[in-house]
Amino acid sequence: VQLQASGGGLVQAGGSLRLSCVSSGRTFSNNGVGWFRQVPGKEREFVSSISWNGGSTSYADSVKGRFTISRDRVKNTVYLQMNSLQPEDTAVYYCASARSSTASVAPSSYRYWGQGTEVTVSS
Repeated sequence: VQLQASGGGLVQAGGSLRLSCVSSGRTFSNNGVGWFRQVPGKEREFVSSISWNGGSTSYADSVKGRFTISRDRVKNTVYLQMNSLQPEDTAVYYCASARSSTASVAPSSYRYWGQGTEVTVSS
């Protein structure tokens, strides 16, 4: 399974971006998917997750109300809509496929990781 994250870029504070995560080689339609982010010198941080059918989602407190995770199982794609972006959201964002149909905040519960897409929010 290979995950490809895209959609990052440079945006001003208050702006929006939509990240996409596509699975190739093998579908992740039956797996939970999570988004994490990391800045240099810090540990990878949980951002959001979604269960295999989209019925359950979870968000870090820092992004709740601003970010929305969704998935299109037909397109084999998971999205992260990020609104009201702030400079503290600046990071490399990674998507990951969980080992099970659900998803959690723990990086260890994810088996496959994408290469990351960089998000920079200017003040």
